[in-house]
Amino acid sequence: MQAQQSITSFDRDEFVKRLTPNHSWDMIIIGGGATGLGIAVDAANRGYSTLLLEGEDFAKGTSSRSTKLIHGGVRYLAQGHIDLVFKALRERGSLLKNAAHLVKSQSFIIPCYSQKDKWKYLVGLKLYDWLSGGLSIGSSSYVSRQKVMELLPNVQSKGLVGGVEYFDSQFDDSRLAINLAQTAAANGAVVLNYCKVTSLLKTNGTIIGVVATDVESKTEYQFNSKVVVNATGIFVDDILKMDEPQRRPLVKPSQGIHLVLDRSFLKGSHALLIPKTQDGRVLFAVPWHQHLLVGTTDTPLNKPTIEPVALDEEIQFVLQTVKEYLSVAPTEKDVLSVFAGLRPLAAKEANVNSTKEISRDHKLLVNHSGLVTITGGKWTTYRRMAEDTINKIIAVGVLPSKPCKTRSLKIHGCTTSFVEGHLAVYGSDAEAIKELIKSEPLWNRKLVQRLPNTEAEVIWAIRNEMARTPEDVLARRMRILFLDALAAIEAAPRVTELIAEELNYDEEWKAVQLARFVTLAKQYLPKKTTDTNF
Repeated sequence: MQAQQSITSFDRDEFVKRLTPNHSWDMIIIGGGATGLGIAVDAANRGYSTLLLEGEDFAKGTSSRSTKLIHGGVRYLAQGHIDLVFKALRERGSLLKNAAHLVKSQSFIIPCYSQKDKWKYLVGLKLYDWLSGGLSIGSSSYVSRQKVMELLPNVQSKGLVGGVEYFDSQFDDSRLAINLAQTAAANGAVVLNYCKVTSLLKTNGTIIGVVATDVESKTEYQFNSKVVVNATGIFVDDILKMDEPQRRPLVKPSQGIHLVLDRSFLKGSHALLIPKTQDGRVLFAVPWHQHLLVGTTDTPLNKPTIEPVALDEEIQFVLQTVKEYLSVAPTEKDVLSVFAGLRPLAAKEANVNSTKEISRDHKLLVNHSGLVTITGGKWTTYRRMAEDTINKIIAVGVLPSKPCKTRSLKIHGCTTSFVEGHLAVYGSDAEAIKELIKSEPLWNRKLVQRLPNTEAEVIWAIRNEMARTPEDVLARRMRILFLDALAAIEAAPRVTELIAEELNYDEEWKAVQLARFVTLAKQYLPKKTTDTNF
């Protein structure tokens, strides 16, 4: 029995039925990551007819692989990017209100091993507080040596003189992505995962739509629209080359990895910030879903891939850096999962080779054909990027002017009511999941004993969140693959079975999907763990 849904319709089959041949859209958005979904929310909320097409699953790429922080960017502050930090802190304030079920305040401690560092970081973070203005979520302060050791059990005490505490926000990236898709749909947009754009439609050099293929049914569609937005992140150049085949690359991809460890390596509720690594970055160790998330790296790459793999030297770099700050340091065998993500950094020059020469701000351009491309930026500023994109489209005369109202728009699931346990990330949908369990008590069975997730969440993801594959469920609707890759492999057979039952898939589909997922999940294990278990 299906519990009553908290949204009118978020069903892929229903969206496909709305793809009528003669319908012309105001806007077609290519890409279902943070940027594309944010644009879909804004466009639909302003009243434009909106179609979003994602060739894989929502947030399959970069948007599910972040450091899980909504922040102004302490590193950008150190680099002097005051305006970028100010704008991001304002967006942080909006997200704390509009996605209160997912975005939470988080305390960070910077351990200091010299008096000079203590005062340098405190002064810098006081500026960070000041830039937050009325949206500040806590005042930075000096913390004594003894207090640092209490707040960060297992911190390296040798040479420690004290520390600085400051506040930022933490979230679950792919959960926010699916909630944005639901919000766009609630405002009238059609959002489709597994629908790949294969070419652009043109008349007299002007883009009038796209050709796309439904990956599941293999049906090809031609969609007409007043404007097409390229929001494909690390793959923006692929769409740009459909328009201008000889075009030079717009982005320079950079890979960052994260390791997930047991919480025992840094107990308590406070996060650790390592202010400067050997490559000039900052490194975070953050509590996340009852685990510890550590990252990130910055490795320039020449070519983007949909499923990037962490390099061994990146894993060793993170482990070695953390080792300097923890009295009991993790080894490769302690890593439960390792995931890599690519940043779509907007290149200043065509031949840039260093990521340090590349802007972290977003880049927005309109081709002679009318194709609109948005890239760069980060999760924190996705709403501002969407607003800028649509305002640009209005400015060039493609769409009638309508005001942006997303600054105060509540995102699907937003609630200030307390939700107990791991269901808190579902916000207002948590009660509906509990109703599912009441209707079918067997769905309260855990997928794996060491994690809290139940079969009811799988059913919910299929019926209400457009999950289509074991990977969709285990990687992005629930975060099991990112938290514990071996647990994800253990859960995969039952998850595959439940999807097949719900969507009427046959035994061949189950065998293919299960094998595909296990192969993928092994990539989330460091080599030593793989050698031990397989």
